[in-house]
Amino acid sequence: MRRRDFNALIGSAAAWPFAAFAQRAAIPVVGLLSPEAPTSSDVNGLREGLRQLGYIEENNVHIEYRFAKGNFDRLSQFAKELVALKVDLIVSFVTQASIEAKKATATIPIVMVGVADPVGSGLVASFNRPGTNVTGTSSVATDVVSKQLGLLKEVVPNTTLMAALWNPADPVFQTQQRKQAESAAQKLGLQLQFLEARSTSEFEAAFAAVEGIRVLFILIDPLFITNAKALAELSVKYRLASIFGYRTFADAGGLMAYGPNYFDIYKRSAYYVDKILKGASPSDLPVEQPTTFQFVVNLKAAKTLGMTIPAAIIAAADEVIE
Repeated sequence: MRRRDFNALIGSAAAWPFAAFAQRAAIPVVGLLSPEAPTSSDVNGLREGLRQLGYIEENNVHIEYRFAKGNFDRLSQFAKELVALKVDLIVSFVTQASIEAKKATATIPIVMVGVADPVGSGLVASFNRPGTNVTGTSSVATDVVSKQLGLLKEVVPNTTLMAALWNPADPVFQTQQRKQAESAAQKLGLQLQFLEARSTSEFEAAFAAVEGIRVLFILIDPLFITNAKALAELSVKYRLASIFGYRTFADAGGLMAYGPNYFDIYKRSAYYVDKILKGASPSDLPVEQPTTFQFVVNLKAAKTLGMTIPAAIIAAADEVIE
């Protein structure tokens, strides 16, 4: 091979990675920050929403994924990594990820997804006028907790005492729910015994502490969402009629799940991505609250627990697992 041909070949090869980078840089780069695992169905909701708006990965959008896989301590570092990459915007799943993203940048737009209390957590000034670099969707729905407790009471009508699992290490996310639960329980003539679990290592002890109680209400928390299968298995092991606000709990063997349709919430976040990439300011895009809800009943779990689910409950369910 002649020297000039060899030099030309080397120069061409050296240019390949730069060409690839330039090609990627020519399309918008979206950072995704999540405390969940890559297998989460929520990610598919975002992808479907983007596809419906014409965004195809590695065609006209690139997504930089950062999954904490239940290790919330990693969210801060992942947020900093996305900022260092100078992504065009960050999509942050639930409260903790959104808070860490906002700590990492005051300039890169952030689309929060499924945040329980965006105003109370300081992410936005108000639902109608966020006033910051953050906007997106909230999971706040004022009557969800009351509905969940009401469903449990219908399934176990003679109960007056229920266990309630919560994560006191997450006051931003949980305080509002606990207040709602206490208020709803009082109206229904119920008493709640709160059980604490700050990490997966405390799950078993929390369930083992339940004595003389047949019913369990699980407050929504990212820690619990990520470990819905483990909680479902424990609720059956300790023979508890239980409800959680995330449908994967019922899919994994828990008795009931009622709450916002999180797939739709994550799918809707694509609307914000599209608006911001086209020039809209997050401070001017109102935060949206959930409009669709899911109620799933697992009759297999009921059979294992030796329970008969009222016909009215089954008729009201969006899905029944048999």
